Amino acid sequence: MGGTVQQRSVVRVGASLIVASLALTACGSRSNDEGGGSGTTTKTAKIGVIAPLSGDLSALGLGIQHSVELAVKQANDSNAIPGWKLEVDAKDDEAKPDVGKNAATSLSSDKDVIGVVGTLNSSVALQVQPVLAPKNIVQVSPANTNPSLTAGAAWQTDPKRAYPTYFRTCTTDAIQGPVAARYLFEKAKITKVATIHDKKAYGQGLVGTFAAEFKKLGGQVVAAETINPDDSNYQAVISAVKPSAPQAVYYGGEYPNAGPLSQQMKAAGLKVPLMGGDGIYDPKYIALGGKTSEGDLATSVGAPVEALPSAQKFVTDYNAAGFKDPYAAYGGYSFDAANAIIAALKVSLKDAKDVESARKATVDELSKVKFDGVTGAVAFDQYGDTTSKVLTVYKVASGKWATVETATFTG
Repeated sequence: MGGTVQQRSVVRVGASLIVASLALTACGSRSNDEGGGSGTTTKTAKIGVIAPLSGDLSALGLGIQHSVELAVKQANDSNAIPGWKLEVDAKDDEAKPDVGKNAATSLSSDKDVIGVVGTLNSSVALQVQPVLAPKNIVQVSPANTNPSLTAGAAWQTDPKRAYPTYFRTCTTDAIQGPVAARYLFEKAKITKVATIHDKKAYGQGLVGTFAAEFKKLGGQVVAAETINPDDSNYQAVISAVKPSAPQAVYYGGEYPNAGPLSQQMKAAGLKVPLMGGDGIYDPKYIALGGKTSEGDLATSVGAPVEALPSAQKFVTDYNAAGFKDPYAAYGGYSFDAANAIIAALKVSLKDAKDVESARKATVDELSKVKFDGVTGAVAFDQYGDTTSKVLTVYKVASGKWATVETATFTG
């Protein structure tokens, strides 16, 4: 997996943060008062969030933030880590790498920050990882799918763990691209596709793994084009693709570009399905793509949260918490990411005198974490990747994303 800062959403986010922090502060803070009953002092540890809380992708970012807030509130309410109170510090990265880097710098300079949930965008993660790693601050992403973030630039031929502090709860494009290729070739019987991506780490990586698998299966990539992330008129790329007569267009990028691209290509007579990854799996894609988005396809990580028995309590609790924004595509993964950090903290903070001295132990403990989460079994491999290889194909039907199939990927 840009946008401009909209004053209104910033104010809204600020207000929700204040409400959340007030709620969190109310949990177990009385022992900070002098004499406080038992006489013990409650120490504070913060879990940061780095995500787009404003701009085009804020629907996804706010779902991440609130899901982390829910996990932290539940941990505080149950006194999950005796002697410690957890707080959430959410930073807006605007889906921009340089803004994300500044957010990471701010969080890493806070002695109370023990871990970070984020980012949404792989391109932002590339800037955040090297800032958090030297401070031993764990980062767990619910949404980054670019394989190089865990296994390095040469992940296909010579995988090497890039940062020991980085983990993720979502499946990667090493799986997502091939699943889309197999669906189009084997199930939809499509043999000729055009690919388009937005030149960002996520989109480029996704198209790369899709194209490799599609060709391996015997399909043809009849055109390979790019757009710029700030483009809004796609006539040039549509004109470049249309003569090759693809039976589908596979797009690497996110819904702010993908929706209008789908709408414009159909209007220009290229009436074939557009398929993308989890970056387009959002109701806003359909709103932007309009009526002609019917039949378009997407893959997304895991099984649909609503369909998982393990997620029923999360869905109920999230709705009951009264957040103004839905948990969106990554809510379950964000809740699991926060709880993975909390599980590690139960060990690393147990006898710690302060947060900074517990950071290295938190990194070590996170690699051993295993529990049944909202999205299924949560555990990490030697690279920090989730051991879960489940993905779902969705199709736009009657103006909504409908599940086509959920599958576990095998090599």
